[in-house]
Parts: sequence; C-alpha cells; structure tokens
Amino acid sequence: MKTRKCVPYLYMLPGLIMVLFFVYIPVFMNIGYSFFRLSSYSAGAAFVGLDNYRRFFMDEAFPIMLKNNGLYCIISLIVQVGFGTVLALIIEGTAIAKKLKSIYRNIYFMPSLISLVAVGLMFTFIYDPNVGFLNALLKALHLPGKAWLGDSKLAIYCIIAMSQWQFTGYIALLMCVAFQNVPEEYSEAAAIDGAGPVRRAVSILIPQAKEQLLVCSIITVIGAFKLYTEVYSTTSGGPGNSTQVLGLFLYQQAFLHDDLGMAAVTGVFIFVITVGLSVLQLKVTNSGKD
Repeated sequence: MKTRKCVPYLYMLPGLIMVLFFVYIPVFMNIGYSFFRLSSYSAGAAFVGLDNYRRFFMDEAFPIMLKNNGLYCIISLIVQVGFGTVLALIIEGTAIAKKLKSIYRNIYFMPSLISLVAVGLMFTFIYDPNVGFLNALLKALHLPGKAWLGDSKLAIYCIIAMSQWQFTGYIALLMCVAFQNVPEEYSEAAAIDGAGPVRRAVSILIPQAKEQLLVCSIITVIGAFKLYTEVYSTTSGGPGNSTQVLGLFLYQQAFLHDDLGMAAVTGVFIFVITVGLSVLQLKVTNSGKD
C-alpha cells in the first residue's frame, strides 16, 4: 500500500526537478546577483548592497519604460483579451457549421505561429517613410506621410499596433475551448426563456468561462512586461528612449554595457511586477473560491 501511495509522487518528481532547477533556483540566484557589481569579463564580484536598485530607479529611462510597458499591457488587455473573447463568442455562440468553426479557429490561431522577428522586420518595411505601404496609402489618398518609427510620439503606438493582431487569435482559441466546456443545456434553457445571443453570452458563457478569461488576462499581462523582440527588431528603443521597455533594457545592460548587476535588478523588477499583478487579478476576481 505504501508503495502505491508513493507512485504519484515519483511521476511528479522529474517535473518538480526541472521546475526547481530551471525556474526557482535561477530566480533566487538572480535576486542574489542584484546586490553585486558584476562583469562577464571578471571573475570577481563587488557587493554594492542596494546601489544597483538606486541606479535602476533613478535612471532617466525608468519612467519611460514603465509607461510603455503599462500602455502595452492596457491596450493588449482591451484588444487581445477583449476582442479575442468576442471572436470566440461569435465562433462558438452562433449557429456555424462544425467544419467552418474548425476552419475559423485555425485561421485565427495561425498568426501566433509566425516568428516575432519576422513580424518586426515586415512591419519595419510597412512603416518605412520612403517605400512603406502606409505612406504609399496616405499618398494615394493625397495625405501627408509620416516617419512612423522615427517619431518619438508615434513609435511606441506603432509597435503596439503591430503586435496586437498576432496574439488575438491565440486568446480567441483559448476562449473557444472554455466556451465549448459550458453545458449546452444552459444556453438552450436561456433561449427558451427568450434570451438573445448577446444576453446568453453576457449572462451564461462569459461567467462560466471566467477562470479561462482570468488565465488569458494573466498571460497577456506577463507578456506585456516581457516585451522585447518587437522593440528590438524595429526601433531598438529609439528614437532616444521613446520606445524603451524593461525587457530591452535588461538585454542592453547585460550584453551591451556589461552591467550584469543592473540587468539582474531589471529581472527582479519584472518578476515582482508580473507576480504582483497576477496575484492582484486573482484577488480581485476571487478565483478558485467557487
């Protein structure tokens, strides 16, 4: 009997070891590194206490990064989670043939498989002020063109716009799965009582899928504060620091300025803010209490 009780834990052990060595131990090591002045070219490490944190929070790019990541997070929640949920409701909540539903789900999901670097390079050409599609379209409409990625006020919005379409379909697919798990009897009973498609969606489908909606929101928030590739492949944080974000700042400190202590502090900050926002969402929605 004792052997049988131990079997489930033995199956869990390989996964636990992987998570321990590739997630938790590196996190705590990174927190330790944040208190040292480190260089990849030197074996020594000088303890500096909270000086790295002081330099990080006093850096002129810090408020810009916080604003840009926060802006990306809010817009992503509205577009990716909001519009993705609407797409899922249209696919699963309307009388569409099963084959067509499968086709629509695949079409919406496919963009999320495209390389982010490829997307960044593609939009660099689209935003090009000389040969780009957007300025060519404006010219055809007899409107003045713009230096999209060269304008410090427009650049961050151009980056946010280029990445929203890619993961909206991914969120839509996750929500489709959640809506499929809602018993059809609920919707049928509501339809008999005279509830229309919108009423059924608001009163039945979304409340029944709130846990999945929360998961999608957490994934989107974490992705917003890990933002890196889209900025690196288009503006590299420019013009000036107008499109600087936390993920890119971490990379630059570690690999361009060889300031590993500052990079570690940036990683700690990203970790704290993503975990904090995730916990806040869990508390606000009372997840898991039903």
